[in-house]
Amino acid sequence: MAKTKLSEEPKMPVKQKEKEVAEKPRETTIEFLASIAGVLVTGLFIITFVLQAFEIPSSSMEDTLLIGDHVFVNREQFAAPTHWLGPLMPYRDPQRGDIVVFLSPAEHGLFVVKRIIGIPGDRIHLRDDAVYRNGQKLDEPYAVHKKDPTDPYSERRPYRANFPSVSPSNVDSLAPDWEAELSSHIEGQDLVVPPNSYFAMGDNRDVSYDSRYWGFIPRRNIIGRPMFIYWSFITPPDQYQMRSAGERLGFVAHIVIHFFDETRWSRTLRIVK
Repeated sequence: MAKTKLSEEPKMPVKQKEKEVAEKPRETTIEFLASIAGVLVTGLFIITFVLQAFEIPSSSMEDTLLIGDHVFVNREQFAAPTHWLGPLMPYRDPQRGDIVVFLSPAEHGLFVVKRIIGIPGDRIHLRDDAVYRNGQKLDEPYAVHKKDPTDPYSERRPYRANFPSVSPSNVDSLAPDWEAELSSHIEGQDLVVPPNSYFAMGDNRDVSYDSRYWGFIPRRNIIGRPMFIYWSFITPPDQYQMRSAGERLGFVAHIVIHFFDETRWSRTLRIVK
């Protein structure tokens, strides 16, 4: 079979090539700065409206999330849908089992992370450290029990037997508003989650200050869902209580010195679920 021979373009003289390369316009300083500004604006938009960084300050979500885990939170997934982005974004309501970041109903301005146990209409019942939802005992491989004798909530967990039997010994652990509201949501032996509300608990059940103590999470309080851990550093349990500038600077210096040997490298880029 005869082979078709590809035609070759005439070779350009070397000097002409060099001349064309030399004449190629270079990026001006203004164009360079404009491109950098575009990247920064895009990054700022993503961080402000799509992703937000959070640090885990307490042990209430162990072993799913540890103190010192730094996570990126998807702020868009649970946001109210918009007409122009609606078809492009995977908007949805929180579902059972989702881990969510939200503004605490009990403490103004405090961001909290917990796992959704009940959605609107669910009937929740707690008995002997087990959770029952709509009459079915939940299989919760993520839940752990680590009694901490120094934790004020370890021996005052409400609803140890069931929701109606709140004994005088643990009533003082309930938020005042929740103590007054609790009975209005009890039907038989169950707590019924009202519309636009969610019941959430920490995975570390014995040390988690959650819906058992302060009630439901309003839908409007939910910020987003943690996606993955981008960095994890061994952090003291009381670090979040360090308020003074000296204490904060001291810990920053500690991070700089021990960045490599106290970073939990195995947790880097771990998906949160």
